[in-house]
Amino acid sequence: MPTVAFYTLGCKVNFYDTEAIWQLFKNEGYEQVDFESTADVYLINTCTVTNTGDKKSRQIIRRAVRRNPDAVIAVTGCYAQTSPAEIMAIEGVDLVIGTQDRDKIMDYVGQIQADRKPVNAVRNIMKTRDFEELNVPDFTERTRAFLKIQEGCNNFCTFCIIPWSRGLSRSRAPQSVLEQAKQLVASGYKEIVLTGIHTGGYGDDMENYNLTSLLWDLDKVEGLERIRISSIEASQIDDAMIDVLNRSSKMCRHLHIPLQAGENSVLKRMRRKYTTEEFAAKIKRLHEAMPGVAITTDVIVGFPGETEEMFESGYRFMEELQFAEMHVFPYSKRTGTPAARMEDQVDEEVKNERVHKLIDLSEKMQLQYASKHVGQVLDVIPERDYKGAPGTGMVMGYTDNYIQVVFEGSESLIGQLCRVKITEAGVNECKGKLVRVLDDRPPQEPHSFVLERPEAMRA
Repeated sequence: MPTVAFYTLGCKVNFYDTEAIWQLFKNEGYEQVDFESTADVYLINTCTVTNTGDKKSRQIIRRAVRRNPDAVIAVTGCYAQTSPAEIMAIEGVDLVIGTQDRDKIMDYVGQIQADRKPVNAVRNIMKTRDFEELNVPDFTERTRAFLKIQEGCNNFCTFCIIPWSRGLSRSRAPQSVLEQAKQLVASGYKEIVLTGIHTGGYGDDMENYNLTSLLWDLDKVEGLERIRISSIEASQIDDAMIDVLNRSSKMCRHLHIPLQAGENSVLKRMRRKYTTEEFAAKIKRLHEAMPGVAITTDVIVGFPGETEEMFESGYRFMEELQFAEMHVFPYSKRTGTPAARMEDQVDEEVKNERVHKLIDLSEKMQLQYASKHVGQVLDVIPERDYKGAPGTGMVMGYTDNYIQVVFEGSESLIGQLCRVKITEAGVNECKGKLVRVLDDRPPQEPHSFVLERPEAMRA
């Protein structure tokens, strides 16, 4: 049986794409083996978000070439899309395919095995207008399924190379998304995470259909318990979106809304399309519409020209907004982006110091958010044996508002919907006690959080 080994760098979308490519190999009778062992084909899915992403990608490609010089070495992903010539120049690389045409991968592999001629199959991504259909019916993680609904981005933020590696925003056909969702539910998944490069931009290229329309359609999928959006821009959350978040019992009360900077002049230089005032107004609306909602965010620290005053002002702004958690990144120069050419680059030590301040703030906010839920009963879908102490009869999973909870229970609970009382709050995880398992309930019983939903929602 022929063998294939994968290595994925970068974001969740890349991990999804790798799973999709694995399905293609699986259908051709391949067996998947560990990347560290000898395989007939090595596929490296690369990242180019930072210059270090490029470097790491090159190291991994060379590692595969050394492992088995006779294997077909195929390289895909963002770095492959933006710098195919650089990758083709690495001794031993057989196939470079970017962030499109992955459905042709098996033909290329067969062709290379026959004639051993290297192939550069990358073409101009900016001309691509169609979403590449690649299905993933099953994931190694048994409880949460990712469903890619969108590709590319039209934003062109000054720090970001992604529009050049992924192309412009294009959406997956609604029918295809719904069929895939039903298939995932049939495979036993109760939670679906909608993902994409710019997920909230779903439908921008369609007539009269957008993310809100899709959410209402997914709300009707029987057996689906939870719908989570991997990330959405503040500008994309309008009244119709708030309405579906509020009225659908399946929508998770957790939104990841990237802020990137808490000060207007920095936002402007980043070419983000909002002010802090607009952002704050949107967050306030969400808290009113969905009491108890968890809002997590991304922040870039030390963007060119960020002074101490700007940082302090941003810090106070974030503190006021009460995020449930912040993902903090030091600004990293990306060759080819406008920000890399800007004056006033911030010193690395200053960046580090600021990063630590924001991480401390994030932990403080995480604990504050978790503490509000002590004594409440929330729904948790256990994902795995507790990794802090495996084999001790503890399982862990997430509530719909993204609190990680550890509680006593057997592995048979994994993937089931459980009611759990939160007994103790922590920064990264909370402790809880199992109240009951909800899996056998009649389908019409609502499983919204009665504790925190407005009166009208209890009907």
